[in-house]
Parts: sequence; structure tokens; C-alpha cells
Amino acid sequence: MSEQHKRPGMRESASFDRDVIAEIQRAADTGIYDIRGFGAKRAVPHFDDLLFLGASMSRYPLEGYRERCATDVTLGTRYASQPLELDIPVTIAGMSFGSLSAQAKEALGRGASVVGTSTTTGDGGMTAEERGQSDKLVYQYLPSRYGMNPDDLRKADAIEVVLGQGAKPGGGGMLMGQKISDRVAEMRTLPKGVDQRSACRHPDWTGPDDLAIKIEELREITGGEKPIYIKIGATRTYYDVKLAVKAGADVVVLDGMQGGTAATQEVFIEHVGIPLLSALPQAVQALQELDMHRKVQLVVSGGIRSGADVAKAMALGADAVSIGTAALIALGCNHPRWEAEYRTLGTAAGFYDDYHEGRDPAGISTQDPALARRLDPEAGGRRLANYLRVLTMEAQTLARACGKSHLRNLEPQDLVALNVEAAAMARVPLAGTGWVPGVGA
Repeated sequence: MSEQHKRPGMRESASFDRDVIAEIQRAADTGIYDIRGFGAKRAVPHFDDLLFLGASMSRYPLEGYRERCATDVTLGTRYASQPLELDIPVTIAGMSFGSLSAQAKEALGRGASVVGTSTTTGDGGMTAEERGQSDKLVYQYLPSRYGMNPDDLRKADAIEVVLGQGAKPGGGGMLMGQKISDRVAEMRTLPKGVDQRSACRHPDWTGPDDLAIKIEELREITGGEKPIYIKIGATRTYYDVKLAVKAGADVVVLDGMQGGTAATQEVFIEHVGIPLLSALPQAVQALQELDMHRKVQLVVSGGIRSGADVAKAMALGADAVSIGTAALIALGCNHPRWEAEYRTLGTAAGFYDDYHEGRDPAGISTQDPALARRLDPEAGGRRLANYLRVLTMEAQTLARACGKSHLRNLEPQDLVALNVEAAAMARVPLAGTGWVPGVGA
């Protein structure tokens, strides 16, 4: 029932609102749990709860039209002989061919390459389209080993060992049978049209010691050239980061609970993991205690949408950020031009999250050839490049206002929090005070 149908005296339950009632009814009708894509939709503490302290008398701002604010970042400087040099600190997160169409993967590579940053493969292996259009490509090494190929490891510019994902830390991914096309089946060595679930943990290790051995194996396969990333979902972040560094990581990728997924249980997306805002300071603390902050680079993801998010993440200690959901939106996901078709699927532009069904009108999260052809990889790449440029310019604008000549010079002292919760999580003062909850008297 819409808001316009509510009458005085009709009071909706806070615990059993219409969404809760609809889900109980759906579960009772079907006997199966709900699966969807996208990321957490509940409101959680976020970068929106932080503000920058622009320069005035005590700080000296930079002039935007004359004074440079650099954006470059190098990832993998610890051990790799060929670290990844990026022009901007915004990268594209891992999203698989299978969950996405080949056209979408190509568009991501095109857009990232235009602005001098990297994109990432995902579960299911490397496609020729994305390698061909990605100047800098990170190859994900996942528990499922779907599509894993030693030759592709050598073709990549970096390797990301995935231990967890923000949307589902401790859980594996899903790919429904309707998205297992002939090509996806061949790459993953799976039967066509059969539902597939990715493993939640690597088959050949049980802890950090085994991870250290695996990292050495990957370095041997690639001649020590490629940076080795370790990706973790945000949960017990402080300990996980320390263990990743001790196992030999060149880069730690931290994915908060707002991070997206192609398909998993709704209950997982909304109830497992912690927000990036609360996890990021834990990761920085762990790196600082090991004297590895800025030596092992920290890339963070999960809910990055704007240049403000980029700048705030870097002020809290990240070296770079990664985007997934926002990149798909830039390509055309949930665009109003497909409103009529969203309606036929029982949803609307801005709400569509059934990526697992393979019926995406925008041609992004589908393997249907007719739908996939709707996405022009060149046009999609241009849209993504435009969006990445805007993110970068916005972050530069904020950094200059704080008197910084490089994005990496942003620091926690440039931030304050709007509420106690955000101040405690981010470990910055509550606005208008010098009080950081939990720190000192």
C-alpha cells in the first residue's frame, strides 16, 4: 500500500513494516530464502557522517586553477619488481564474467584505461575482451578456482587473493543456471544451465601459514613481478590485516559491508560484516603498529560513490579506493531509460537488484545475447571514464581546500564527525569539540 492510501489512525508497526510483512509472506509462499544482488540497503554509519575542515586562517588553501594537486598512486611497492602505477587512486573492483556480460567487462576495462587506472577480473577467469581493453588488469585468485589459469596469472599486472568480500564475508558466491551460458560453462568447467555456488574458503589452506606458502607460489609463477593483493571482507579487520601483512601481502584490499555482490542471500547482505567507516581505522592501526602503513598499501571499497567519499577514505589512511556498484551505475545500471522494462520485472529504476536472474534490461548483469548487445562497450567505457574523472576532480577540490598538494596528504586532522557514533568509529573529533569518543579523558 502506498503512502497516499494511509489514513489517520492507521499505524504501521516499526518491527513488522510492509517490507518485513512482504518478506514473511514471500518466504511462506515459496519455502526458499531470498537471493539478490547489489549491496546492503540498510542505513549504516557512512562517510556522509564526516565533514572536512577547510582551510581559513590556521591552514592555507591551494588555488584550484593554478596550484597542482597530484593524484597518482603506486600499489605493490613492498616486494613486487613491477608495482602498479596508477594515475588516479580510484580502481575498479573485481566483478566476474558470468555475473556480468562480456560487453560490461570490456566497458569497465575501456573506462579504467582512459583515466589510467586498473580494473579487476572476478570469479570465473579472464576474458580476452577485458585483457585487451585493460591497460592495467588485476587477476583475482578465488576459493572456487573457476577459470583459474596459470598463463592468465602471468598476463595480469597484479594478483588479488580473495579471502572475503564485504557483502558476504564467510560466504561464497552464487551464479544461477540461467547465467551459465556455453561460454561461461566452458571457462568455469561447469555444466551449462546448472546453478553454481562458489566456495567460501580456499581448498588448500586452513590459515595464515598456508596463505604465506600460497603467496610464495604465486610469486614464483609470476617471477616476482606482480604485486600480490589480499582482499578481506570487513569483520575482524585489525587481526585480519596483521595476518595478511605477516603472510607477505604487498597490498591489502578491505571491503566494507556496503560492498556489492552479484548474488547472495538477502540475510547475508544485511546482517554480516561491518561498515567501511568502522573498519578502515582498524586497518590503519594494524598497519601502523607493524610499521607498514604506506609500505603495504591499503585499498578500500564498499559504498564509495563520490569524490567526497574518496577524499574521506584517503584522509583516514587509505592509499586508494575501489568501486563496483557505482561503476555499474555509471555504465547504465538502474537507468530510467529502462523504466518500462523494469516495471515488467516487478521493480523500478533505482530499485533493481535481481542481478542473479539474468534479465537485466541494461545488458550489464546478464548472459542473454540480445540483452547484452544493448550495452555498447565504447559508450559504456566513456561514461565510466567521465564518472572516474568527476570523482577525481571532486577529491582534488576538497584536498586543495584543506591545503594539500597531493590526495595522499589528506589526514584525519582534516575531518570531524557529525555524531558520536561516527566520531567513535572514524576516530576523529565530534564537530565543534576536540572530543574523540574512547580516546583520552
